[in-house]
Amino acid sequence: MERLKEAILQRGSVRGQDIVKVDSFLNHQLDIELMDAMAQEFAVRFAKDGVTKILTCEASGIAIAAAVARIFQVPAVFAKKTPSRNLDPDCYSADVYSYTRQQIYQIRVSRSYLGPDDRILVVDDFLANGLALLGMKSLVNQAGAYLVGCGIVIEKGFQPGGEKVRSTGTRVESLAVIAGIENGQIVFA
Repeated sequence: MERLKEAILQRGSVRGQDIVKVDSFLNHQLDIELMDAMAQEFAVRFAKDGVTKILTCEASGIAIAAAVARIFQVPAVFAKKTPSRNLDPDCYSADVYSYTRQQIYQIRVSRSYLGPDDRILVVDDFLANGLALLGMKSLVNQAGAYLVGCGIVIEKGFQPGGEKVRSTGTRVESLAVIAGIENGQIVFA
């Protein structure tokens, strides 16, 4: 998606050889017009899949998941990373290692929100090591739901996540794939 690639190059930055910082438009401050354009692109790519729910992980995926859910006119569900007293104790759960936070979270979704009649589209902002996607895939499997695929805004193609998730037979559609970072510059696949 060219508009996204332009935003990454113009408004993004890199930290070291593996961190792509796009918080000016994707996961801290939001460019709503770009969110809508990305949501439309996911809608085109998954139009024939009968999506009944969008699933993401707290917190950075929520904005894009909500935009996609609005286009599909289905609920957006997000897996919570922190326990709370108001979270339904009857949950599906999976352990997920966060690449950016360098720690393990147990993600949870109430059994009330995912079920065997659902056709789930997982949507997230980044794909790096694939562990968040695999955790969400586990939640979908626990619910007996069908995973139609994963919609990713930015895939770090130079990290193992894409290959790891695709090797499970899961469809992954990424709007921008970064092949690497060379001399502080982002190189797209």
